[in-house]
Amino acid sequence: MVKTTAIHLFPDPNTVIRPIHVYSDEQTAQIEELRQYAHSLVLPESDPYYKWELRWLNKPDTMPRYMRAAKWKMNDAQKRIKGTLEWRREFKPDLIPPDEVKVESETGKIILNGFDKDGRPVIYMRPGRENTVTSPRQLRHLVWWLERAKDMMPPGQETLVILVDYKTTTLRTNPSISTAVKVIGILQQHYVETLGRAIVTNLPMILNFFYKGITPFLDPVTRDKMRFNPDVAELIPRSHLDSEFGGDYEYEFDHESYWKQVVDHCGIAPDGTRLPAYFDGPKPEITTLPPAENGAVSTTVDAEDTRGKKDEDASRGAAGDENGDTLVVVKESY
Repeated sequence: MVKTTAIHLFPDPNTVIRPIHVYSDEQTAQIEELRQYAHSLVLPESDPYYKWELRWLNKPDTMPRYMRAAKWKMNDAQKRIKGTLEWRREFKPDLIPPDEVKVESETGKIILNGFDKDGRPVIYMRPGRENTVTSPRQLRHLVWWLERAKDMMPPGQETLVILVDYKTTTLRTNPSISTAVKVIGILQQHYVETLGRAIVTNLPMILNFFYKGITPFLDPVTRDKMRFNPDVAELIPRSHLDSEFGGDYEYEFDHESYWKQVVDHCGIAPDGTRLPAYFDGPKPEITTLPPAENGAVSTTVDAEDTRGKKDEDASRGAAGDENGDTLVVVKESY
C-alpha cells in the first residue's frame, strides 16, 4: 500500500448516515418552545458575536440535541442551553484563529481524519505525542477540533467518534486527571449529544488509575458509549482506518500539509472567521435515497439547499427505513 498525506474529508461513497432522529408532534412542539426561549436570550445585533451566536442557534441539530440531553424536561433543557450560550460567548469556540492553536498540532497528537461506517467524523487522540505543557491553549486546541468535526459532519449526522490510542503514552505525556475532567465537562455540558462513540486502545495497566479517577465525572450515557480495545475495523471502513489499527489507509502525517487541508476545506480565515461562501461550513454534494420499497424516488440534493431544509426535517421528522432511520448516502465531491 502506498503512503499518502491526503486526508479523508468526506465519508466513503454510499455511506448510510445513522442515527437519524425522528420526533413526535409533542417533541416537535418542545423543540420549538426551546428555540423560542433560546432566541429570547440572543445578544443584541450590535454585538460582534451576534451573528455567530445566531449561526449556532440556527443549526438544525442544536435544539433537538439539548432536548434529548435533558430527556425532554424543558426546565433542564433551558438551563443547559443558557449555560452553553454563556460559555460560547466567553470561549468563542467557532472563532479560534488557526495560528493560535497550530503549534499544538505539530506532532499529530489530535488528528481529525476519516469517518466511521455511520458517517461520523473520527478524531484520533494520541497522548504519547504530547508536545506542549498544560495550558488553556491545550483545551482551545481540543475545542478547535470539535468544531472542525462539526463542520465536516455530513447532512443528517450529529455525532462524532473519538479514538484514544495510548500506544507510546507515558505518565509524563498523559494528561492529568484535572485536565481530563475539564475536557469531560466541555463535552458533556457544551457539546451535548455529540459523542457517538469513544474508543480506547492500547491502554497500559499503569494508566488504569487514570480511568478510575475520571469515571465519577462521566455521566452514564457517556460511559455507555465507551469501548475498550474493540475490533476497530468493525466500526470504521478499512479505506478510512489508519493502518496502525488494521486498516488499509496508509496515512503519513505531515503537519503543514495536514493543517492546510483542514483549514482550506473548512474555509477558516486567519482571524478565525469564515472565508466568503463558507459561513455555513463545507458543502459536500449528497444524494438522499429513501427506500425504494416505500415508493420514494432517489433525489440529488445540493448541500446549500440541504442546510436550509435540515432544520425543517429536524423538527417534523423525515421519511426513513423500517428502523426509523433516514438514508442519506454521501457522494464524494473534490
